[in-house]
Amino acid sequence: MGSLTNAEGLRFGVVVARFNEVVTNLLLQGALETFERYSVKPEDITVVSVPGSFEVPITAQQLGKSGKFDAVLCIGAVIRGDTTHYDAVANSAASGVLNAGLSASIPCIFGVLTCEDMDQALNRAGGKAGNKGAEAAITAIEMASLFRHHLC
Repeated sequence: MGSLTNAEGLRFGVVVARFNEVVTNLLLQGALETFERYSVKPEDITVVSVPGSFEVPITAQQLGKSGKFDAVLCIGAVIRGDTTHYDAVANSAASGVLNAGLSASIPCIFGVLTCEDMDQALNRAGGKAGNKGAEAAITAIEMASLFRHHLC
């Protein structure tokens, strides 16, 4: 099990989609506040902005392969519309983030919301359902610690 109390020296890449930025900005804020709460220094966090959730995985893979990070946190929000575009983007983002982690051999954490509507997304970005960006940051810390201290 990774530690949440020993985040010193761990480095994180964060890929955040700009599409649906009213949601993704809140997720990013929650993640950054959580990193700070767990003593991750700002200089150990690199945030990269991409157009949308479809572009998140390839960017996560490049960050992972750079060797500069212990984990990459992927943030986005895919909200269902009137077409099947939602399914394509949501599925591609999920499988892409998984493949990025496998390819780069570091944890790539899936912090991409897949929601039915904007209200549901906002509830998961700091509303009634908490902040899933903050939860994903905790997962990133734990997994980075696990890999650094127990698996490598």
